[in-house]
Amino acid sequence: MSGKGRFGRFGGRFVPETLIEALEELEESYARLRESEEFRSELERLLRDYAGRPTPLYFARNLTRALGGAKIYLKREDLLHGGAHKINNALGQALLAKHMGKRRVIAETGAGQHGVATAMACAVLGLECRVYMGELDAGRQSVNVKRMRLLGAEVVEVRSGTRTLKDAINEAIRDWVTNVRDTYYLLGSCVGPHPYPTIVRDFQSVIGRECRSQLLEMEGTLPDYVVACVGGGSNAIGIFHPFLEDDVKLIGVEAGGRGEGLGEHAASLVRGSEGVLHGAYTYVLQDEEGQIADTWSVAPGLDYPAVGPEHAYLKESGRAQYVAVSDEDALKAYVTLARTEGILPALEPAHALAYAMELAPSLKPDEIVVVNLSGRGDKDLETVLRWLGL
Repeated sequence: MSGKGRFGRFGGRFVPETLIEALEELEESYARLRESEEFRSELERLLRDYAGRPTPLYFARNLTRALGGAKIYLKREDLLHGGAHKINNALGQALLAKHMGKRRVIAETGAGQHGVATAMACAVLGLECRVYMGELDAGRQSVNVKRMRLLGAEVVEVRSGTRTLKDAINEAIRDWVTNVRDTYYLLGSCVGPHPYPTIVRDFQSVIGRECRSQLLEMEGTLPDYVVACVGGGSNAIGIFHPFLEDDVKLIGVEAGGRGEGLGEHAASLVRGSEGVLHGAYTYVLQDEEGQIADTWSVAPGLDYPAVGPEHAYLKESGRAQYVAVSDEDALKAYVTLARTEGILPALEPAHALAYAMELAPSLKPDEIVVVNLSGRGDKDLETVLRWLGL
């Protein structure tokens, strides 16, 4: 990071004056608590005993055999409590909120997994919870809406704009501006104003640290490739970060959607341009006049018109490569993993899996590809069954 809250020229803090004090309070509190043995021990205990860490690193033997080429390993974040990597960050930030004396937590969600994780974290830590979710996403992920309400969260369906994640974030920020004194905004991805991209990355880096040590133990070597899906980018930065200083190729896979035209995909890094959204300077999807574009993805968690600023920096520096995978290929990968390994992946990491399935046959048998399987796919069953015509 260069400068306060910057990754190269990306990142920063582009917010209303009313939020500056809250962000500074958050930055100071996080800097203090991350050094606290009490805080670290409490978080470690929650991750272990409540969330279910460490997650396995699984050798996908059948898939590897079917494809030929490199060995494919899956980092099984889908086995965490709640079914996705989101609980890592939700527990970390909810615990941070509690230590800061905030009684009320608000969050946004697209696929619903971050909302569920936030509701779980607030329940276990005794915090009030409100989750904003676009009406379109709420319809596509109705089971997660019901889970959040059962967990005690108030779910607010946002009916403005595209009725997706971007609009849910807008409403969450409005709430925070209004109730900044007693409310903690638990941001779900490595986006937004400083210090959120750093906080989320730090809490999600447990994925990469575990993966690194597990593969060294199992194979005696580091992976040749690490592949992860990218919407805002939290699961990807979580597994990438501990490998940044190693000779490991990092590949982020965005939502190629149903076409290359603006509004047909959510590939900010592959097809976007530089701009500001939700408090950070990064890559965004925008028209010629700078208006934020509509997006599309079969995976609601990737349906976001920007990306975390650290990913923008990794792209520009060449340290990571970013590609786009279509809805169709992600759906095929979902079914392939189900039928070869008996695992239903969420449609979000199915994008990463699709790319890995294309990559592996071109590599040597002694090379290793790790895919971050960031969530489980039961939430997407209806979508996949409709696509299959079942």
